[in-house]
Amino acid sequence: MPLEEETGSLELATHSRSLPLAFLVDGDNASASLIGEMLAEATKYGSVEIRRVYGDWASGKLSSWRNVVQEHALVPIQQFVAVSGKNSTDSALIIDAMDILHSGRVRGFCIASSDSDFTRLATRLRESGMFVVGMGRSQTPAAFRNACNVFVATENLVTSVGAGAPPGERSGGTHVTPSLAQATKERRPVSEAFELIDKAFDSVVGDDGSCDLGGLGNALLKLDPAFDSRTFGKAKLGDLLETIPGRYTVTRPPPKTPGPVFVRRKSPMRR
Repeated sequence: MPLEEETGSLELATHSRSLPLAFLVDGDNASASLIGEMLAEATKYGSVEIRRVYGDWASGKLSSWRNVVQEHALVPIQQFVAVSGKNSTDSALIIDAMDILHSGRVRGFCIASSDSDFTRLATRLRESGMFVVGMGRSQTPAAFRNACNVFVATENLVTSVGAGAPPGERSGGTHVTPSLAQATKERRPVSEAFELIDKAFDSVVGDDGSCDLGGLGNALLKLDPAFDSRTFGKAKLGDLLETIPGRYTVTRPPPKTPGPVFVRRKSPMRR
């Protein structure tokens, strides 16, 4: 299956899976229970060469990370809290990110956090030609989401993690992600995607009235780095388009035949 059809994002087709990445996790502001899913998501964009998670491991608040760190070969970076109320973890991650940037070892970064304090880091990395993926809760401030090339809401990565735990419950200082059933209930209605998809389609449509699915996915990410068909309950962009009544047609190549997927707007447009 073509990569564009799988994700609807030309970014994934443009960036090789061998693109070396640094995976940096804000341990105070990310879910330990979803680290496996986050790493799997990161591998869609490249090869994760550096894996680090930051926090005050001496405080006991990160106890839920202990087994996860070993299982996924993450390097825990200790950062003591010198002054109450000051987030020294953020500073440590930012300093390390800049050191890694200037080392020339990677071509992209994945920053796992819901903290807007990393907005300037993301923009600085992009200014240096880095591909930046953010991962955090859907409520992450727009400033950080929009500073990334792609932002992935961790609610879209939920499998069966956190089953039986109330949504948003905190355990050991770490956010517990809702169960699959709860996350499904919180899916946004497809109608909320209409305006953005229409705008993206208008920006890439050809003279024949159609565009390829990868180009449309790329245009959507340029307009909104956090756009994800999974937010609307569909795994693929093509499937999402087909659920929009009277709006678009999706033409795929014959089964087991490689080739682009084309999107055409139905006429007349129904609103």
